[in-house]
Amino acid sequence: MDVVKQPTTARTVAELASRSAERYGARPAVRFKRDGEWLERSYAEFGAIVEELALGLLEVGIEPGERVCILANTRPEWSFISFAISAVGGVVVPIYPTNSPEECEWVAGNSGAKAVVVEDAGQLEKIEQVRERLPELEHTIGMQGAIAALDLDGLRARSRENGDRAELRRRQKAVRDDDAYTIIYTSGTTGPPKGCVLTHRNAMSVGAMVEELGFVNADDVSYLYLPLAHSFALTTVLGSVDQGTAVVYFGGDTKNVIPELMASRPTYVPSVPRIFEKLYAIATAKLEQASPEERKQFQQAVELGVEVRRCEHRGEEVPAEKQRAFDEADAQLFKGVRELFGGRVRQAVSGAAPIAPEILEFFYAAGVPVLEGWGMTETTAVGTVNTLDDLKFGTVGRAMPGVEIRIAPEDGEILVRGPNVFREYWRNPEATAETLVDGWLRTGDVGELDDEGFLKISGRKKDIIITAGGKNLTPANLENDLKQSRFISQAMMHGDRRPFPVALITLDEEEIRAWARERGKQDDLVALARDDDIQSLIRAELDRANAKYAQVEQIKKFAILDHDLSTESGELTPTLKVKRAVMNERYADVLDALYR
Repeated sequence: MDVVKQPTTARTVAELASRSAERYGARPAVRFKRDGEWLERSYAEFGAIVEELALGLLEVGIEPGERVCILANTRPEWSFISFAISAVGGVVVPIYPTNSPEECEWVAGNSGAKAVVVEDAGQLEKIEQVRERLPELEHTIGMQGAIAALDLDGLRARSRENGDRAELRRRQKAVRDDDAYTIIYTSGTTGPPKGCVLTHRNAMSVGAMVEELGFVNADDVSYLYLPLAHSFALTTVLGSVDQGTAVVYFGGDTKNVIPELMASRPTYVPSVPRIFEKLYAIATAKLEQASPEERKQFQQAVELGVEVRRCEHRGEEVPAEKQRAFDEADAQLFKGVRELFGGRVRQAVSGAAPIAPEILEFFYAAGVPVLEGWGMTETTAVGTVNTLDDLKFGTVGRAMPGVEIRIAPEDGEILVRGPNVFREYWRNPEATAETLVDGWLRTGDVGELDDEGFLKISGRKKDIIITAGGKNLTPANLENDLKQSRFISQAMMHGDRRPFPVALITLDEEEIRAWARERGKQDDLVALARDDDIQSLIRAELDRANAKYAQVEQIKKFAILDHDLSTESGELTPTLKVKRAVMNERYADVLDALYR
């Protein structure tokens, strides 16, 4: 196994903020929007805030190894308090801001949290509803406003009055590589979440991998939309702080993601497929009205764009005739795509769920390379990734430095070993023993390695559909093809032990309402879900997607739900993956009707 270099800045997360403050000083660390205005904090300011918060945590009695939950949306205060918890030797326990009070109770209670940091009164109310069932909880700390007896400003004020910097330095140095850095509760599509214990060694190994691959550098600006309760977002921040790059925190409204991309002009965008699918649908909206010849020309432009971009990356000369054709396509199509991202994106990464290769090829041709990677909470969010130098569409790339991948011969399960693999499931030795076998992580994903070491994911073992005829189907690919339609928000294939596959489909509210208004229809989503013209529209989209697959794999019937899926309803995970078990149970009658 290759040896991963130690990260340049710090040995543990406990020392990371202060070391980066010393090293990067006036360089921008965070950018965020407040009252319509973009604000900025330097690394020196970042380090000072984290130190004051850490000293405040010492004052309220947070001891090494004690757990502190953070219940908030993606915002700079999340990162400030997270690094402060690490600095005093505590363990960061994220809670998704979309969680219900009962889900918050599970995370805070199972982790035995001593304190919970809440964003606002709404999040505080969730904790208050279950407080009597959390005997180990001593403190609730507000992020903003006078919502609790103690808030972040109060912590900082305490530190300025009584801060024991010598004790803080002692705590930081006492943290060991194999101590718990965070316990991240998997958002799992089935069963109660399990707490993945990630160590400081796990976290800092990712920083070293990012450095070795050159994924971010000092001049980069990362746009962070992902929830910080997810390991992908958390490691993005860790890697950025380690390398001294700026992180732009999205403003909190998902409808403003694209305007914020255009305004903040990032160079690096880590995100989940749904964001890239949405951008793809916007960029290709005119194809809906295109003739077959125009669609053919579009595809030829994409193929030419991929070829030219690859030549440019290798430093090869592009033939004059191809260059002229490419320049024309760039002016008419690709330039506008780059502007959707702000015009400066050097690379983006898509993770947490599969994404269609056609989308990746389109963005690559447009000069916005979206590189698909693969990982999971148990691998500290990383495992394999495509890079600009080693890129193969339809795969999730090669193993990252220091990571080993192999395929179990008996069932094709992907096994992983490396410094990024988690320590254990919190207070769950049985699940740990089932998942970590002889030093290898059993991922639950099925895939194959090609002869060049690129990994292709087939799907989750538990998601594989076996029809009544015995045919094994992997739903993710066809579902992703359906979601390429600008009219479809979510699609879930169903068919286990059934005679043929069917699907539940939800409409993209913004796109379908605009389509309906153009045709003089009412834009009520409930009515639109039953509209004959929309049934025909979705049937055409389904036929387009089905055409890529063998007859036995094709979805034969579908039902359109009269609402979109959401994390609040419990139908999506926080990274916008469909909870199949929930959907199969909740819409059993709808699914049964498709087989009658």
